[in-house]
Amino acid sequence: MILTSSLVVLHEGQSQGTYETIGGIECYVTAAEGDYPKAKVVLLVTDVFGLPLLNNTLLADGFAANGFKTVMPDFMQGDPVPEANLKIPNWDRQSWFSRHSPETWQPVMDALVGALREQGVTRIGTTGYCFGAPPTFYLAFKNESHVTVITHPSKLAFPDDFEKYKATSKAHLLINSCEIDPPFPAEYQAKTDEMMGGGQFAPGYERTYWEGCIHGFAVKGDMSDPKTKAGKEGSFKATVEFYKRYL
Repeated sequence: MILTSSLVVLHEGQSQGTYETIGGIECYVTAAEGDYPKAKVVLLVTDVFGLPLLNNTLLADGFAANGFKTVMPDFMQGDPVPEANLKIPNWDRQSWFSRHSPETWQPVMDALVGALREQGVTRIGTTGYCFGAPPTFYLAFKNESHVTVITHPSKLAFPDDFEKYKATSKAHLLINSCEIDPPFPAEYQAKTDEMMGGGQFAPGYERTYWEGCIHGFAVKGDMSDPKTKAGKEGSFKATVEFYKRYL
């Protein structure tokens, strides 16, 4: 744990949350200690490694440690990518992605949000990492969420999804981007700034950029590398501060 000016950043340790079923969806849930706004929830939508990845549960615990109840849904419904698959040269990525089209996860997100509303949640912030970006945009398109954060996003249609976001969503948007990111390269980053920045997106748009970082840095980055460590901590800090301002 690192404590910087009252900001808690977790890099290692044991998960502190619990597993609960919300709206029929298995979720990792971690709540802030003491008094916190019960009507606000952060939905952490993970990368392809899902709930089993310790780094993902630590991210959720980090948001809770900074005052936000955090719910991390199993939107892949028990079929995340095993971390060991990354070391398999011929792993069939396309087959996995074909099993997890929007038609499979949209009902999951709808059921989860509906159940949270029944529990009294009135404001939702989303934070999507990599493959978790499209579900966050889906909720923003429907104006079910109030704040959206995406970090090294993947599987978003460019520029269509960003044009739709600008036209339909009222949720404040933060993008944490990096130097080497094939799914969201420098060209996309610059064009998004042109489209959304300078007050063009009325609710509010911001983007951070982390030099020397590669896709996945905010989840699985090598903490022994100073630039990666700065990017992981800095993007987390930016996300927490964005929630504190707008959620």
